[in-house]
Amino acid sequence: MLIGSACQVIAMIGFLLTQEEAGLFAVSAAFGLGFSGIIPAYVLALRELYPSSEASWRVPTLLLCSGSGMAAGGWLAGAIYDYAGFYAAAFATGIVFNFANLLVVGTLMLRQSRLHSPLLVRG
Repeated sequence: MLIGSACQVIAMIGFLLTQEEAGLFAVSAAFGLGFSGIIPAYVLALRELYPSSEASWRVPTLLLCSGSGMAAGGWLAGAIYDYAGFYAAAFATGIVFNFANLLVVGTLMLRQSRLHSPLLVRG
């Protein structure tokens, strides 16, 4: 999840910096690679963190929330474009939200690695 999110942030910055058609295709491919790995990574993380008996409600809830977030992001980008008249503000907002996602996922990953560290002595 962390790698996919980082790939998306880099690609969104690339969208702000490139104006050529070939560059936009390359940046779109990088964005798509990051995007295509995030949702399956969330499902794999659920499988690692929770028992399989809870998958029947956790996976659909996750997919509902992630799909709703993607839909809201697309709507928000359109609303920002309608207000501002150009896409740079929408991409900048997306970058901010992706950095927030990186912060949350990174914090949870560090927390999880500390809980399962072999050096951690439990009493």
